[in-house]
Amino acid sequence: MRRADTMKLRLDAEEMRKLLAMAERQRVKDVITIELRKLETEISSLVETESTASSTNEAASSSKPVSNQPRMMVVDIKNYAWDQSDKFMKIYATVPGIEKVEKDYVTCTFKEKSFSLRCDSVNNKNYTCEVAHLMEAIIPEESWYKIKTDTVLVMLKKKNTGKTWPYLTTTEKKIKDKGTKPPPIDKDADPNESLMKMMRQMYDEGDDEMKRTIAKAWTESRDKQGKGDVL
Repeated sequence: MRRADTMKLRLDAEEMRKLLAMAERQRVKDVITIELRKLETEISSLVETESTASSTNEAASSSKPVSNQPRMMVVDIKNYAWDQSDKFMKIYATVPGIEKVEKDYVTCTFKEKSFSLRCDSVNNKNYTCEVAHLMEAIIPEESWYKIKTDTVLVMLKKKNTGKTWPYLTTTEKKIKDKGTKPPPIDKDADPNESLMKMMRQMYDEGDDEMKRTIAKAWTESRDKQGKGDVL
C-alpha cells in the first residue's frame, strides 16, 4: 500500500515540476515551490519508512546475517560558503557528484534557528550538513533547497526581511567578536605558537558548530598561505 502511495506522490511531484516550469508570475512560482517541497519531504519519509520495514522483515525471516553490502562512509560537510539577499540566506554545500543522485536521496529539515541537510548514496558516501544556532530566525516552511552540479544550494527564508546577517551563526559571532579568553601570553614565545595555543583552547572548549567554524577558518588560512608561498 505504501509503495502505491509513494508512486502517486511522485507523479504529483512530477506534475508540480511541470507547472513550475510553465509558471511565469513569481508569486505563483513561490506557491508551487512550497507545495513541491512538502511533497518531496513526504516522499522521503515514506521511502525511509519502507526501507525500515523491509529491513525489519528481512531480519525476522532469516537468522543468518547478510553483510555483503559495504557500509557507507558518513561525511560531515564542512566545505560550504554563504551569501544573502534581502529575503534569503544562501548556503552552498559542496557535494561532488550530487547531481547524479536521485532527488529522493536528498533531504533537508528546516527549523527556526537551524537546518539539517542529508545526501545519501553519493559515490558510496552519505553526506550531512547540520548548522545550528543561526544568527537570526528563519521561516522553515518557506525555506527550500536546489541541487546543482557538485553543490546543494540551501535557501533560508529570513523571518526579518531586509535585515543583513553579519554572520551565519551565533557561534561565528562568538569566535570573531568575543572569542574565548586567551591564555597568558609569553613575551619570549613565538607569536604564531601563542596564536595556535589560543585556537586550540577555543576548539577544545567549543561546541560542534564552533569546532566546524574553526576548522573551516583554519583550512582557509592554510590555503591562503599556500597561495602566498607560490606567488
